[in-house]
Amino acid sequence: MVIKLLIISLVGFLVGIINVIAGGGSFISLPVLIFLGLDPTVANGTNRIGILFQNISAVLGFQKSKIKPWKFSIIVLIPTLIGSIIGAYLAVIIKEELFKRLIAIFMILFVITSILYDPVKRQKVHLEDSLHFFYPSLKFFFILFLFLLIGVYGGFIQAGIGFLILSVVLYLGFNLVYGNAVKVFVVLFFTISALFIFIINGKVDFVFGFALAIGQIIGAQIGVLISVKKGHDFIKKIVSFLLVILAIRLFLS
Repeated sequence: MVIKLLIISLVGFLVGIINVIAGGGSFISLPVLIFLGLDPTVANGTNRIGILFQNISAVLGFQKSKIKPWKFSIIVLIPTLIGSIIGAYLAVIIKEELFKRLIAIFMILFVITSILYDPVKRQKVHLEDSLHFFYPSLKFFFILFLFLLIGVYGGFIQAGIGFLILSVVLYLGFNLVYGNAVKVFVVLFFTISALFIFIINGKVDFVFGFALAIGQIIGAQIGVLISVKKGHDFIKKIVSFLLVILAIRLFLS
């Protein structure tokens, strides 16, 4: 048991670094939790504990740095919360074997899409907020609908959700710094709602979850110290390689 907890904390450390620099770290932690003996649905719920603590730390960091696009974040959070509850409920009732196959499919899709379209590489980093907030319009409601769908996906599987949020907010005009602030704020709060659904259905292993959280908190701090420009491509290649291997192993298991 001790060895398993050490492995989980080490994986959390790696995931924390990956999530800060590249994203998609949950595609590594989820299969590892399953391989260590957790049922797929329990692994899905347990993974949210690490994500929760990681994003609490990140939101506080952005707040301290006076990067606070909270008005926009709160508006898009509303449909995201609704979607996350729907997605988490679907994840709880889905058959275990089907969920394992879906994780493997999502992992491969994530690798392919991140190679074809990487929002981090296509966006220059500036310190000022470049978004001019859009007033109620067709575009406004379309964005709310997108965040509803993002919430459903995030509640269902979580992994790769940062990539989706960042793509939308960068398209709207946020620079990378503010886009990441929006991402961690939204993910923090919809993780709480999704985690609640998993807890009341008995789909969370708190011992494994807190071991994962400890690693992710430390890894996130290390990730902040690594230059995005220098570290992003390198980490991305490692993540893509690991995801392909884990996806094949998970699909065949």
